[in-house]
Amino acid sequence: MPKIAIVQAGTPLFDKPATLEKVKKNVEEAAGNGAELVLFPEAFIGGYPKWNSFGITMGTRTPEGRKEFKRYFENAIEENGEESKLIESLAAQNNIHIVIGVVEREASTLYCSVFFYSPSGYLGKHRKLLPTALERCVWGQGDGSTMPVFSTSVGKIGSAICWENYMPLYRMTLYSKEIQIYLAPTVDDRDVWLSTMRTIALEGRCFVVSACQFLKSSDYPLDHPLRKEHGEDKVLIRGGSCAVDPLGTVLVEPDFTKETIRYTEFDLSDLALGKMDLDVVGHYSRPDVFQLKVNENSQSTVVKK
Repeated sequence: MPKIAIVQAGTPLFDKPATLEKVKKNVEEAAGNGAELVLFPEAFIGGYPKWNSFGITMGTRTPEGRKEFKRYFENAIEENGEESKLIESLAAQNNIHIVIGVVEREASTLYCSVFFYSPSGYLGKHRKLLPTALERCVWGQGDGSTMPVFSTSVGKIGSAICWENYMPLYRMTLYSKEIQIYLAPTVDDRDVWLSTMRTIALEGRCFVVSACQFLKSSDYPLDHPLRKEHGEDKVLIRGGSCAVDPLGTVLVEPDFTKETIRYTEFDLSDLALGKMDLDVVGHYSRPDVFQLKVNENSQSTVVKK
């Protein structure tokens, strides 16, 4: 019965060293409480600077916004960079799987990604396929080459980030890979998020675990205009992390009040209880009527022939 730790916490924005220290603290606490996997929210490393416009309005970008983006860019991490190596070491030292939302930097583009680590090393990543709204001004789009489901000692794990969970064809892709533990890092703190997670658990007949940030205005630097505007105690993202079993039973109810680590345990053999009467990529499908074509090739603007 795998034990999963769900981190509900906010990023110390524009402060990579403090963020990495917070990752370390939460990983060690989760491992100390017997967790075999710890899930962090969307964009935990690099941050999700809510209410930050980056100086963008339709048709214009401000010089101040460009400087803000530069600051954000400098706090992103690279897949094989020193920060990723540090997390890899944390997983090994604490004998735990780490699944963490990051702002990934490759060349001159940022991506909202999830990095996966096992006690034996780095497993790989998933990049958000379609950033939402203003996110598209600061993050690039992932492609079909990073939609993995990893077989681990904890179970078969994969991820959908925030509103990717509203992309039914992506969900079907994960179901087709026999995902068992569906991990949903997010910053969506609405009441309806739990309903979304229950729907996915019921539809995919899988265990669903979602980690949401709990971010306050005080997580911005002291000199930041948004911190000056809103003071120390304004809640910007209120959490709501949760877990659901394959029959829609809520295992971890949302908490909208504080930073915390929640825990859940489940028996993967219980997946069969749900698959008995619903398998949307198996006996409850009609491939003679509906078929999904998926392109999992890496895409590049410049292709050498």
